[in-house]
Amino acid sequence: MNYLVTGGAGFIGANFVKYMLKKYEDINIVVLDKLTYAGNLGTIGEELKDSRVSFVKGDICNKELVENIFMNNDIDYVVNFAAESHVDRSIEDPGIFLKTNILGTQILMDVAKAHWTISKDEKGYPVYKDGKKFLQVSTDEVYGTLERDIPEGQSLVDNGQLTVENGLSLEELKDLFKNREAMPKVFGNKFFTEEKGLDPRSPYATSKTGADMLVRAYNETYHFPVNVTRCSNNYGPYHFPEKLIPLIIKNILEGKNLPVYGDGKQVRDWLYVEDHCKGIDMVINGGRLGEAYNIGGFNEEQNINIVKLTIDTVRKLVVDNGELKVKDQYKNVVKCPLEKINYDLITHVQDRLGHDARYAIDPAKTVKELGFYPETPFTVGIEKTIKWYLDNQEWVNEVVSGDYQKYYNEMYGKK
Repeated sequence: MNYLVTGGAGFIGANFVKYMLKKYEDINIVVLDKLTYAGNLGTIGEELKDSRVSFVKGDICNKELVENIFMNNDIDYVVNFAAESHVDRSIEDPGIFLKTNILGTQILMDVAKAHWTISKDEKGYPVYKDGKKFLQVSTDEVYGTLERDIPEGQSLVDNGQLTVENGLSLEELKDLFKNREAMPKVFGNKFFTEEKGLDPRSPYATSKTGADMLVRAYNETYHFPVNVTRCSNNYGPYHFPEKLIPLIIKNILEGKNLPVYGDGKQVRDWLYVEDHCKGIDMVINGGRLGEAYNIGGFNEEQNINIVKLTIDTVRKLVVDNGELKVKDQYKNVVKCPLEKINYDLITHVQDRLGHDARYAIDPAKTVKELGFYPETPFTVGIEKTIKWYLDNQEWVNEVVSGDYQKYYNEMYGKK
């Protein structure tokens, strides 16, 4: 199978490339990435040594470039991660989000449609080669916001509302989480389902909604083979340090203030990135054409509690409890006195414009149809994530300094 993975040097895209190469032997992946601030070629440095992977630097809005990729590779699946994705940046400069996220998606579909079409049926609809699919990776932010009507949270099983909305029985829910130490919490009585209307609240979310609707339109108008996946907040290795969790980890280690919007009680559903990649793979191989699938983590939590848990976990991992000092292997990583790593680092800042109160993905459709299970509880995933950042400071330093661009110049500058 031949994959075109756009945005494959970014956070989720790179993790997807790693996951797929480990799972499948008979696979070839073309990575197309513009290498903007969040794209790091060093993230897939080892993968680029694999003969099954090739890299193209470029923009999905460059139709000629995308055409050349299809002409030189018999692409079976397009997995579109490429996107401008930071809400704060979209508030400052909405235009680039509309261009990349909507126009770029259209160009990818137009080229794929042209190369996959072999004839027309009796009604005039295109007929495509077998085994082709375009998968649009989207976000729960297209759904808008939800009420935080259970302020302190409640056990998912005790709440019961999720079983009403999606048809999972109480017994199925208990079985789903039998290996977790504690039942997940919810902070409200409503959840994002695939049937919920799209109601974006930021320029970023609006651009992703536009792309989702365009993908749906191509399926309806041209019977183009598509799926859309919508995920909750991802976290894990290789996350660019402007997003909440990697930024918090970096600032803790440096003894810097931890900026928290408003009161910090905004609720997000957290999904470990490898679980997300597993879900995308399931949709590619088993998703019904034309359908959207939610991929969530069943890990709702308030931002302020995420920050506190991250502080606690950093201390747990770096402190030698026997001598109450920094462990030897992390002496060059922890750049502040140990006593500074505490909740006093938390600094509340002015809330983001139009900040959504709560996101909560209901992935029951993906669970029931495809057997998806978000197996990583947040307490486990955050420890794995922090441990990765502690042990991979060279990657972090390259990303924040821009030195990773040297890697691209050394590898491809003369080609």
